Amino acid sequence: MDQLNVSVWVGKTKTERDCISPERAKMIHATVGLAGSDAPQIGDAMPGLWHWCAFGPDAMTRDLKTDGHAKGGDFLPPIKLPRRMWAGGALEFHAPLRIGDVMTRTSTIREVVEKETGAGPMALVTVDHIISGPQGVAITERQDIAYLEIPKTYSPPKKRPVPSTAAFQVEMDMTSPLLFRYSAVTFNAHRIHYDAEYARNEESYPGLVVHGPLQATLLMQAAVQHRGAMPQYFDFRGVHPAFAGEDFSILGVNDDAATMRLFTASSGHQCMQANAIWGTTV
Repeated sequence: MDQLNVSVWVGKTKTERDCISPERAKMIHATVGLAGSDAPQIGDAMPGLWHWCAFGPDAMTRDLKTDGHAKGGDFLPPIKLPRRMWAGGALEFHAPLRIGDVMTRTSTIREVVEKETGAGPMALVTVDHIISGPQGVAITERQDIAYLEIPKTYSPPKKRPVPSTAAFQVEMDMTSPLLFRYSAVTFNAHRIHYDAEYARNEESYPGLVVHGPLQATLLMQAAVQHRGAMPQYFDFRGVHPAFAGEDFSILGVNDDAATMRLFTASSGHQCMQANAIWGTTV
């Protein structure tokens, strides 16, 4: 693995401004909104994790790599490992954001770690985000980005069984149009989510890969729907890829009045784990 001068990247900061307009909210709602509900209008509360559809990458198309990602070296370090994944993260919610609010996001690289694993070299980049709106700091967020080698053949991680009992379980269709639309509303050009030939032939996946942030957004939506309120804390971690066209479900387990464990699942195994906490500051 190429050695980085970590001290150059740790502490690097950038600030962006954006807004989820009513027009953009309409497109996000058409992509991930609950059936039978109306798209939020200007001044309405922004649903959980919709801020991920703001602050999209601004790299010119001519400057994208073959996989569709922007080249590193501007804000993120130029790590040479070819596979990049949003592996997980954690968020605390401090104040509401509303459709039409001008938001500011300040991002800081907390840590860059390179290591050798049983599957080969890996790099982990941790980024802290502070998202502010008219009422001050609205969200503090940790984003975990993993970089890996691309294997010659698909080698899935060990499968973890889903819980035997759940407070709810919802079946969903992970279709290629859904993945394409989510890529569009987040301005994510990573080809594993919409180009099946590339996903199979270049990154050794068996099919189109369901976005980690899309799974987290659906888990957050289910948590809010079943508890009736936004949590104060939410974390998530991908543990197994999910693929378009395969069976897909969302499960929730009530640990107590303040906490819920959530999972996306396929064929009886976990794809993403998440925790939501209400009324408690973590």
